[in-house]
Amino acid sequence: MSVAIVVRRAVPYVLAVLAAFAVTAVIIALLGHDPLEAFRAVLTNSFRNTFGMVQTLHKWTALTLLALAFAIPLAAGRFNIGGEGQLILGAVGAVAVGITFSELPLPVLLPLLLVSAVLAGAVWAWIAAWLMDRFRVNEILSTVLLNFVSFEILDYLASHTWPDVGAGGAVTLPIGTGGELPTIGRPPMHAGVVLVVILVVALAFLARRSVPGFELRAVGLNERAAALHGIRTRGVAVGSMVVGGALAGLAGGIEVAGVHHRMLEGIQSNYLLLGIIIGLIARGSLVALPFVAFGIAVLEVGAGSMQRVSGAPAELVLILEGLILLFILMSDVVVGRVSARRARVAVT
Repeated sequence: MSVAIVVRRAVPYVLAVLAAFAVTAVIIALLGHDPLEAFRAVLTNSFRNTFGMVQTLHKWTALTLLALAFAIPLAAGRFNIGGEGQLILGAVGAVAVGITFSELPLPVLLPLLLVSAVLAGAVWAWIAAWLMDRFRVNEILSTVLLNFVSFEILDYLASHTWPDVGAGGAVTLPIGTGGELPTIGRPPMHAGVVLVVILVVALAFLARRSVPGFELRAVGLNERAAALHGIRTRGVAVGSMVVGGALAGLAGGIEVAGVHHRMLEGIQSNYLLLGIIIGLIARGSLVALPFVAFGIAVLEVGAGSMQRVSGAPAELVLILEGLILLFILMSDVVVGRVSARRARVAVT
């Protein structure tokens, strides 16, 4: 791909981001705050010191996995809106193993904990995938409803099964120390970051260089044509949902093993919404997705700093992220119309 083509494709993205920042700047100014001071705080907080960078990388880990949980089913034309519930069930699986077998050593307990998280998330997604495949239940509806079920499971386990009575909320007992992810450096960065980097590279390679990756793209582009060429489209669709759930479950396991060392109400944060935004901004590209996720992680970590420094509400960062997605989608429409007009002119 030539440099000119890369630049031409990048221009709409750059203009969309600049437009989003411009609109957000107007909102900040109307609220009586300094937009330049607010943006400076947001964009520099992650790089000001090693603590901010570690926070950003921890946020990036969960965001990347939730974005993958949305993007992989999307490649097959399916919409997994259940990453939130799948993350929670992954955390449930991790906590169940981490508390029940708390005396096991790290080489045994940690792999067992992460595998349990992956399986729990996969099974939770499989329920929606099975309903979709067997009874034609829309996966958007089933995954969203399963999210609400997962909230109740979390609340029950944290309040009745393994409650930490001194925590003053829906919080479980801590897992055994053998279930905690090793840390790197000071301040400590958990090894889940390295694990996700390896996973992202592997998935990007498999998506482009493997038979399952080809089948996934084929089903997403034209399911009927893929079926005519012998691809088991129903199996690919179900498999994509299960893989997405497994990745979201892994995010829950890493949050337990690397960040909180227990399960608590709100562990899912706003990862579902941000994961969907990241997946859509990246257009489903597994190569672009981790870079988009890092940019969103920078904004999320900087939101608190913006509020402290400039007084602008931290929620404005979510508005900014939504505007970036909105303007990118609008740019698709504009580019499509320009291309169609050029094609008509060329024909005439």
